[in-house]
Amino acid sequence: MTSHDWNELHLSEDPAIEFLQSIGYTFIPSDELDKKRASRKEVVLVKRLEKAIKKLNPWISDENLKKAAREITNVQAVSLMDANEKIHTALVHTISLEQDLGQGKKGQSVHFIDFEHPENNEFIVTRQFRVQGTKKSIFPDIIIFVNGIPLVVIECKSPTVQNPLEEAITQLHRYQESEDKFKGQGAPHLFCTAQILIGTCGQASMFAAIGTPHMQYAEWKIPFPLTLDDLQNKIGKIPSPQDVLLYGILQPSNLLDIVRNFIVYEVDSGRTIKKLARYQQFIAVNRTIDRIRTAKNPAKRGGVIWHTQGSGKSLTMLWVAVKLRRVMELENPTIVIVTDRIDLDVQISGTFERCGFPNPERAKSVAGLRNLLKARVGKTIMTTIQKFQEAADDIHPVLSEEKNLFVMVDEAHRTQYKSLAANMRQAMPDACFLGFTGTPIDKKDRSTLQTFGPYIHTYTIDQSVKDGATVPIYYESRLPDIRIEGETLDAIFDRVFKDYSAEDREQIKKKYATHEAIAGAPKRIELICLDIIDHFEKHIYPNGFKAQIVAVSRDTAVTYKETLDRLGAPESALIMSSGYNDPERLAKYHLSKEQQQNLIDRFKDMNKPLAILIVCDMLITDFDAPVEQVMYLDSPFKEHTLLQAIARVNRTSEGKDYGLVVDYWGVSRFLQDALSIFQPKDIEGIMLPKTDELPRLESRHRSAIRFFDKADKNNLEACMKILEPEDIRAEFDIAFKRFSQSMDMLLPDPSALPYAKDLKWLGKIRNAARARYRDARLDLSGCGEKVRNIIEEYIRAYGIDKLLEPVSIFSERFDEEIDKLTSADAKASEMEHAIRHEMSVRYDEDPVFYQSLREKLEKIIAERRQERIDAAMQLKLLQSVKDEMVNVHNAAEDMGMSESEFAFYNLLSNAGAGLCACPETPENNNRKIHRPRNNRIRKEGQPQRVAPTQVSEEQAAYGKDTDSRKELAGLILDSLEELAVIDWIHKEDVQREMRKKIKRHLRATGYKLNEIEPLTTKLIELARVRLGR
Repeated sequence: MTSHDWNELHLSEDPAIEFLQSIGYTFIPSDELDKKRASRKEVVLVKRLEKAIKKLNPWISDENLKKAAREITNVQAVSLMDANEKIHTALVHTISLEQDLGQGKKGQSVHFIDFEHPENNEFIVTRQFRVQGTKKSIFPDIIIFVNGIPLVVIECKSPTVQNPLEEAITQLHRYQESEDKFKGQGAPHLFCTAQILIGTCGQASMFAAIGTPHMQYAEWKIPFPLTLDDLQNKIGKIPSPQDVLLYGILQPSNLLDIVRNFIVYEVDSGRTIKKLARYQQFIAVNRTIDRIRTAKNPAKRGGVIWHTQGSGKSLTMLWVAVKLRRVMELENPTIVIVTDRIDLDVQISGTFERCGFPNPERAKSVAGLRNLLKARVGKTIMTTIQKFQEAADDIHPVLSEEKNLFVMVDEAHRTQYKSLAANMRQAMPDACFLGFTGTPIDKKDRSTLQTFGPYIHTYTIDQSVKDGATVPIYYESRLPDIRIEGETLDAIFDRVFKDYSAEDREQIKKKYATHEAIAGAPKRIELICLDIIDHFEKHIYPNGFKAQIVAVSRDTAVTYKETLDRLGAPESALIMSSGYNDPERLAKYHLSKEQQQNLIDRFKDMNKPLAILIVCDMLITDFDAPVEQVMYLDSPFKEHTLLQAIARVNRTSEGKDYGLVVDYWGVSRFLQDALSIFQPKDIEGIMLPKTDELPRLESRHRSAIRFFDKADKNNLEACMKILEPEDIRAEFDIAFKRFSQSMDMLLPDPSALPYAKDLKWLGKIRNAARARYRDARLDLSGCGEKVRNIIEEYIRAYGIDKLLEPVSIFSERFDEEIDKLTSADAKASEMEHAIRHEMSVRYDEDPVFYQSLREKLEKIIAERRQERIDAAMQLKLLQSVKDEMVNVHNAAEDMGMSESEFAFYNLLSNAGAGLCACPETPENNNRKIHRPRNNRIRKEGQPQRVAPTQVSEEQAAYGKDTDSRKELAGLILDSLEELAVIDWIHKEDVQREMRKKIKRHLRATGYKLNEIEPLTTKLIELARVRLGR
């Protein structure tokens, strides 16, 4: 066991198992569970599932019991996600099977899990549960079974390795075969039932659903319903992040709650995405339900949920609606979702429909709303608050006096508190009102809390950024001479039109008599557009992100569009409202809803060339486009509108570390005034000046460069030697990535240029270390495109191709590359790591052979460290290991075997036992040694290939020792080749027959029963590698 394996086991896996046992799980070793499995491909514990079904549905017949179990074990689906969704639906909503319970044959609901009473279910945790995959077996560290169904897969890593969570998440992706590069390396069918995936290393933990990209894995920071102090008291120590996540998600009642109420499948552009609640959503929803259930007065049931924009407010509303339906005492309530704009109404109703929420109905008119409210309970109604309008002198009629009526109001700080709010409450006097907002309630706004009640839960801007739910927003002011805010009209005019004659200036001044008018002056817009093009093409576009321009008026927006087109800017589109009496200049940009949506879809797609959206009165709030990184602001926003607008750039996306607001109006100069209505703690970290990044750049530069303080920076070998220990490489990699993030943000700003030389040099060292130590994690994929291009161009200019790609020891160029190195130490280091890499890549092809080489290698390295040999001798010994590895085919041929036979022979020789000294027979004495073979795979139906030297299985007597094992290896390989039809690794019946033949040969040669099973498994695994290509 390596030190990393030891650390993984003792610092992560063992503590996780112990913790799970302490909160109600029963640990059963995987070998015990294996005894009841039909095969290792079977992932559901069928006997336990059937027992649970019988317990929860005591009426069920044996025939229906088998049918119900098959709904989980043999789901018919077109994809992994489709299978997962179907199984989740069966678990949560039950299935219906026909059975006569005394009143004729009727459909009966079959329950797989008792969600209401967790204690009625079986919670099992096991470790190293072997699952036969498409080509090889996988061994997930921990699996949690509920009633025999694997619901949670946990991958543990040592906290001492480089990027442990990234490794754990990559392992989960490999097991799912979620990318083409992982095909054949996993067991996707395990994840048909898996509802939650967890990567953990003791000191950090993250979770997600199947199919979730790396960057969307999230932490769980509160062990709800406990506090951190409660959990510390419960377990008697300061809880680690692993403890917090395991309790918060896997405490049995929480796990069942999440599976039942906090999972949705949302269809986006034809692709289904599975989404799990984050901790703030889980807490907010449950606190809402708790307040509703425990309020002493029905009027006190409501309240406000403030979750900062971009953190999933629409889904929080959805999950509140889902749980309201589950509360038995509410008797299937009516739910009304109210927004103050049609586009928000469409957005939220779309979210509900895409997530499969049952039958949400949109009120298309005032009369339609009234009819829906007067109908029976149990509806979900989507509407805008404007539907509650009546003539000013009238009293709005009462539409419903039901108490189990729940009104969820989106962006509850806006128009809801004027006359329309009074009408809404008049129409539903006994309803419970729940307010949702993405911005904090301001200091002057007393009506919000009076209308809805006190805060139920808050999730601030600062929390969201720290959790990675959103990215931080920076701002910078540009072109100070033409900004509007805080300047007199004459001052702006004089700066914008300073090049014009006095007579022309007088005429122009009459035309542009207001701030808004002068803001739209073509001369000013042209200056801004030139700056936007320069900034966008240098700072944003290289990394693949996009932009939004916010104009002060529709007329100005048109000027922006025309000017960008004239100047040859990247592709842009104008989306704005339209009016019947618009002049031709505006009318030509009118778009239908379908045309607008098509442009929005193209903008959101990173692969489409539409790069810039120009807006003025649309898509400023509640527009979700992760690809948008920069907003060019030329409009006088403040207060709630400012917070909502700038949040367009805070959505997370791969490679996006920040959002940026470029201010041309001058809002940022008076940011404190613009946001003065909010409590300072509520808007902490809302927008940071981009200049704040410079001190951080300086600090990150120092952290990266310090690794080489004592080295000769002109000596590449000396610098690479510093990075030889894996833990040092891991620390350096983290420091380099942080430095490159800051550089990527600031480049090509002149303030970053003094650090560019060191960025290139560090990138060169890092790439050289990647090649030397065969460490794929040191590639440039984690760096922004700007930084990546700078480093790659520098390396090419430096003329060191070796820094780009390592050379394999099997390449004819390897010896040439070694000879180019100037010192024995450098040559030995290069050879050592080249050998290590090939061993790891080829290990499964001949485990015994490569394990023996690994032991030789470790002995050589140990002797060098103890200074028992010098570098020259180390190099000579490494050369012999390298030669042995490269010439493995010669070793096989010397024994009269192919490489495949040699690999099987090594396994049998390593097993040691068996091979009884049976009497020799003429047949075996005359049997020729197996010839090298090409391991062709036979098509099904094709006649078996009979080797001229083949010995029948009945001839069970073998010779002794080496020759006997050679004979046995050849015979086993022949038997397997005969059965190895195309795609055999996916065919259980073929594999069963292979195992039978192997066991028959092993029994005949005297292997003991307790030796045969593990050796057979190893031989089958080797066959997968050798014959499964």
